[in-house]
Amino acid sequence: MGLRATVRFASRRPRGAEIREENVRQLSFSIAGAALIASVGAAAAQDAAAGEKVFAKCKICHQIGEGAKNLVGPVLNAVVGRKAGTYPDYHYSDANKNSGITWDEATLKEYLRDPKAKVPGTKMVFPGLKSDDDIANVIAYLKQFGPDGKKI
Repeated sequence: MGLRATVRFASRRPRGAEIREENVRQLSFSIAGAALIASVGAAAAQDAAAGEKVFAKCKICHQIGEGAKNLVGPVLNAVVGRKAGTYPDYHYSDANKNSGITWDEATLKEYLRDPKAKVPGTKMVFPGLKSDDDIANVIAYLKQFGPDGKKI
């Protein structure tokens, strides 16, 4: 009976109504597909394993993980969410200490792109990462480490 009712209903539709409904269905699938692609793209752009490879550029001055020590730059354990200029026993520039920055993803993105532009007077001599993917991946890598250097 449900099928007959559907058939009768379909036969009463104005001519062309099926096309409009089909367009709505296609649009729904298109929106869902676009959302899926965007989420896959975002996930790909935040690849901690790729970030570890990019972090090789940072290892010259920074350590991260269990047993990390301050070098030319401070330890980066739990840097995401930390107030700038506060890692123990590291001598920060006044510019960094007084920046008022808390390192969230957006702020790190700006800083990693151009440290001297984000914090004029910083001691960090690194010119920055130019690739959005590299920046996102490094941030994903950094986010893995808690205050004790263990992966969260």
